Amino acid sequence: MVCSLASVPSRLRPADPAEVDAALARVAADEPDRTDLRLLTKHFLALLEERAPGRSVEVRVPPYAAVQVVAGVRHTRGTPPAVVETDAGTWVGLASGAIDWSEALADGRVTASGERTDLAPYLPLA
Repeated sequence: MVCSLASVPSRLRPADPAEVDAALARVAADEPDRTDLRLLTKHFLALLEERAPGRSVEVRVPPYAAVQVVAGVRHTRGTPPAVVETDAGTWVGLASGAIDWSEALADGRVTASGERTDLAPYLPLA
């Protein structure tokens, strides 16, 4: 997967809990739309920033957002040495506990390269 995000936002903000609950209900009913996926992706990335502060791993969920998390050597320019990338549906599943990290990694729904890219200790976020 290739992410076309020009820059990584400094901090995302968690969404309104009522909006998150409504979007998660639509996801559970297999009726999400792009708005739900965008809201949940950014919400759960914001929670990951809180749970795993740092800038050593870039987590990309194109086309919605990317964040740098996990304590360690800070990445500042060029291609990051540690990257996790997945699609929005998989990210929401991982963050909500519906999808297991190791299974998603094993079946290719998540790509992770570099040090500190095992996000299992931080998941689920919900």
